Amino acid sequence: MIKYLFTGFLLLMASAGFSQRAGKMTREEYIERYKDLAVKQMKESGIPASITLAQGCLESGNGNSRLSVEGNNHFGIKCHSSWTGEYIHHDDDALQECFRKYTSVEGSYNDHSDFLRYRDRYKFLFDLPPTDYKAWAHGLKKAGYATNPQYAEQLIKIIEDYRLYQYDTGTPVDVPPPSTIEQPKRVDASGKRHLVIINRDLFERNGAMYVLARTNDTYELIANEYNIKLKRLLAYNDEPTNHLLEKGQVVYLSKKQSKANKLQPVHIANDNETLWQIAQRYAVRLKSIEKYNNMQDGRQPEEGQEIYLRNKMRK
Repeated sequence: MIKYLFTGFLLLMASAGFSQRAGKMTREEYIERYKDLAVKQMKESGIPASITLAQGCLESGNGNSRLSVEGNNHFGIKCHSSWTGEYIHHDDDALQECFRKYTSVEGSYNDHSDFLRYRDRYKFLFDLPPTDYKAWAHGLKKAGYATNPQYAEQLIKIIEDYRLYQYDTGTPVDVPPPSTIEQPKRVDASGKRHLVIINRDLFERNGAMYVLARTNDTYELIANEYNIKLKRLLAYNDEPTNHLLEKGQVVYLSKKQSKANKLQPVHIANDNETLWQIAQRYAVRLKSIEKYNNMQDGRQPEEGQEIYLRNKMRK
């Protein structure tokens, strides 16, 4: 009887040990599970699948960290002051910091892509070839994604040890880099009778025409130059009054759109950036941006806040 009890105890312990081991994903298992999701992100955002997978492995401990298990957070993205979703507290640089919690792993992967694509400090990465994982790894370190001085080397080692670069090859990127979306488009004004050019270049952004202010320019001077009523020009630029303009400032000569280019649905605010500055940058009416973000009360964005330029995004 004792022999059978002892044998049963050993089997129970072995089973428990096996279950505990089975609950931990290996790096190979993590890659196999999420490689298709990383490829999907590459197509939709332009981030190399190898980089996304390597960061996921590193930041989530191959999907075994508390943040990834309890919060589906695979990239260690913190709440920031504007986060309105669920959250989880975890010790990091400080005790009990706030981290984003997602309803699915795909939500975490989506947010990681948006985190990089719509923040100004990471936008230069998207001008790099999507198959140059080494340049991307060093670029992420340069942009300050992580404080570890060996972060780039860690990513590169994971990519090369597990041949993650194979997922970059042959994967088409369906969106252009952010820089090309925002790049000014010079317009031939010969067919625009109401916009007579007087030694100025005319540009177009999101369907709205604009010029760049010169030294000592005012809205009134530009309105007179282009035979536009001052009140109308001020309305085009969401300005209440005429005033001196900064050199190089964008001045719209036609009405801005009610929403941004579909390839630029959101902007992540920089420090001390105003909604008006964002509206001018993307040629979207200020009232529309206030409405999309429920900020009609005059509030201004906080650093890191997601400002919707069209409507709410996927999460």
